[in-house]
Amino acid sequence: MVVDAGPGAIAFLLARVLFGGLLAFQGLNHFANADAMTGYTEAKGAPAPRLSVLASGGVLVVGGLGIALGAFPAIAAGLLAAFFLVVTPVMHDFWAVPEDQQQSEMTDFIKNVELFAGALVFLVLALGVESWAYALNLGL
Repeated sequence: MVVDAGPGAIAFLLARVLFGGLLAFQGLNHFANADAMTGYTEAKGAPAPRLSVLASGGVLVVGGLGIALGAFPAIAAGLLAAFFLVVTPVMHDFWAVPEDQQQSEMTDFIKNVELFAGALVFLVLALGVESWAYALNLGL
């Protein structure tokens, strides 16, 4: 394991832990609040609403922990990017909801696009030749 204790390595570790850790926490919330989230998912017309909530929670936990720990980072970041690419326009279709819901859905849509962009950044970094400092350095 290569460890670079410089300020860049510390900043990258902090970014990984914050980004991945918070996504993993969101995933855990999918399990803790599965009933409420299933109702919302059903209202959005998603297939198999409860399964969708639980599967998306699993994706967020696995992807988030992969980024935070530096374990299989390309797979983790790719999984998260694909998740946000598919889920964002389906669940936060601000253009198709009543006017009183548009601002909330647009805020969530924009947040998810930002998370998609962050996942893409980690994917690009994971596919690079540099190893991640303070990481398990497992995987691709």
